[in-house]
Amino acid sequence: MVNEGKGRLFRRKDGKYLVYLPKDLAEDSMFPFKGADTIFVKVSFLLGDSKLLVEKWPQET
Repeated sequence: MVNEGKGRLFRRKDGKYLVYLPKDLAEDSMFPFKGADTIFVKVSFLLGDSKLLVEKWPQET
């Protein structure tokens, strides 16, 4: 089981930021995001903390 890995956050030339996850992490059977190739996520952080929280974006009904 892979529950951590070294990813990367970088800024593209068009000004957008991307977060890359290691393949082994994202394809692990216990990885919390399953299904399609693209999943909308909510990204948040607490002021003064060095952690990002990534959650699946709630589906609208």
